[in-house]
Amino acid sequence: MKYLLSFSLLFVMSFAKAQTAEDAVKATVNQLFTAMLEADAAKLTDCFADSAVLQTIVKSKEGVVSVRNESVAAFAKTISSIPKNMADERIVFDVVKIDADLAIVWTPYRFYRNGTFSHCGANSFQLVKLNCRWKIQYLIDTRRKTGCAE
Repeated sequence: MKYLLSFSLLFVMSFAKAQTAEDAVKATVNQLFTAMLEADAAKLTDCFADSAVLQTIVKSKEGVVSVRNESVAAFAKTISSIPKNMADERIVFDVVKIDADLAIVWTPYRFYRNGTFSHCGANSFQLVKLNCRWKIQYLIDTRRKTGCAE
């Protein structure tokens, strides 16, 4: 009886700690922003699939919209060259949808540079589950300085 109670308790505890797919997807996204805050290139790179695509929608002073591409390696190099706690992107998980090994995540954000508000926008992530781990395959974001909600 004692062994059965111990086994039951272990089973319940392991079940309670089981991570849902949504939790795992969010953990990958959160790791990205933790890596940025810590200026940790290795942790940042670990969030991405080998063939990941990073893009930013930009608008010129003349109002012309274009898309800027960046490699994960270039992004990681930039992040690792800044002081810790300088790149503080504060996100809100607005939408998380998962189908098998594909996930989408939408996160409005406010970005603080060295503790001072810089800009806001939204991130759109596509994640793929590779070798039992969620990886960012595609990330595109917007950036603006006005119309930013508190």
